[in-house]
Order: sequence, then structure tokens, then C-alpha cells
Amino acid sequence: MADPRPKKAKICLCMFLCLLVGGVIAVVVGIWMWRHSSEHMKWKGTGSTAHFQEIVLERCYNYTQLVQPELRDRDCQKIREAFRNAFISKDPCSATEEDYHPLMKLVNQTVPCDKAVFWSKTKELAHQYTKVQREMFTLEDTLLGYIADDLSWCSDAGSYEMNYQSCPHWKKDCSNNFVSVFWDLLSKRFAENACGLARVLLNGSISNAFDRKSTFGRVEVHNLNPMKVHTLQAWVIHDLGKLPSDSCSGSSINDLRWIIKQRNIKFTCQGTYSSVKFLQCVKKPEESSCR
Repeated sequence: MADPRPKKAKICLCMFLCLLVGGVIAVVVGIWMWRHSSEHMKWKGTGSTAHFQEIVLERCYNYTQLVQPELRDRDCQKIREAFRNAFISKDPCSATEEDYHPLMKLVNQTVPCDKAVFWSKTKELAHQYTKVQREMFTLEDTLLGYIADDLSWCSDAGSYEMNYQSCPHWKKDCSNNFVSVFWDLLSKRFAENACGLARVLLNGSISNAFDRKSTFGRVEVHNLNPMKVHTLQAWVIHDLGKLPSDSCSGSSINDLRWIIKQRNIKFTCQGTYSSVKFLQCVKKPEESSCR
């Protein structure tokens, strides 16, 4: 009978060689992935905000526990995870609304009728107004708007890391990046859910207070529901100490008036609004118009 030991030895040797080759391949792939994990795509926009996930979670808890405690049942851990999953490891220039649908489903917030305030090129003043009139809401006074305000985020396709060096610029790189798509979707939903009397704060210190290319002009004005919103009231506010560059009778406001009329929504316009002017005068009491 032939000795079976040489055959067993060959089998063991083959298995050893296979394991050795597999180990070498694993090491090479691991080194390659490690070297390339820190190499991100280079874009012309600002990189992801440092400590992004911690900020999202902290803002979520702050909003649901202190700002709007009626939303305390929202799960901030799940919201943070859904936010991250919307963009992580995906091509930063191929964002879609569907990427954010799981996040939107977790946050079902309704703004009361007559309390929605839109803005265009008047962000700071609009937010000062809603801080005083706490029952009013800009987009950034809603939970997701509050969480994401002034943050930047992106990843790279196939990478589970965020890109802190750069993210796509909406104009210089691509418009369908994850930040732009997020804000367009949130703006669309904010407009769709508005009801009763809606207000918009416009900048009368520039020649086109209403700009069709702005978020309000592109997205929000076209998503106001005439079955829910009966009136849009525009406040055209100009900087103190400066001559107005646009007004309620200006061409851009007439353009807005025409769009709103086509949507069967009533339009009114005010060139001066006492509550907003009061806020301006608090910051600049030395202006002659404040005395």
C-alpha cells in the first residue's frame, strides 16, 4: 500500500500557500485603502463643517427640549443617523430628493397658519424678527432648518468618511450637490405647508428685491398652495440711512405680483413695517429716521 503522507503534505502545502497569498492580498488591499481613505476629491466649495455629527445631535436636542419642547418625542439619534446616511459614501454631485426622504419622514413638523415668514437676501433681519415674534417661523426656525443652518457636508463615492477639505460649490462645481438639494427640498416643503397669510421679507436696498433666481423666486413662490394660502404679504425693507433701490411699485415687485396673481393668491405689499424698522433702529439708534 502506498504511503498517503506525501499526498497529505502536498495538500497542506497548497492550503498554506493559498492562505499566504490571501493574506498578502488582504494586506496590500488594506494598505491601498488606508492610503486612499485620506485622499478626497477636491472641490471649490467649503469642506464639511468640523464636528458635523456632534453639532447635528446637539442642535437637535436643544431644539426639541428647549426651543420647541412639543417636539421632544423626536428621536435625535435616528435623525442624526438618517442625515448622515443621506449623503455618506455617495457621489457629492449626484444628490436627489429621494436621498433625504428617510430624514424627512422622521421630522413631521407643522408650522401654524399665518406664521410662515419667507425671506430673500434679508436673512439676518428675518431671524431677528422671529426671535422677537417667537410665534413666527422662518425656514431656519423649523427643526431641520435649525439643525442645518450654516453647516456644510459632503462625502466621496465609496468613502464612509466626510470630506472636511472641500465640498462642491453650487455654482462652480455642480448644483445637484447634497447641501443645495437639501435646502431646495426643505424650502419646497416649507412653502407647501404654509397656510393662511404668508409673509416675505425682501431687500429694498438692491435693485431687484424679488429675484427669480433666488430660493424664494425659484422654489418657494411656486410651491405656495392657493388652496391653503390666501394672501402673500411682502415687506420691502431698505437699509437705514440709504435711499431705496426698489419698492412696492418697482419692476421686480410687479413681477412677483404677477406670479402670485397667476397662482390665484392675493398679494399685498408694504414699504415700511414698524416691527421690522424697530429692530433696525435697535441696532442703529443714531440714524435720523429712528429719532
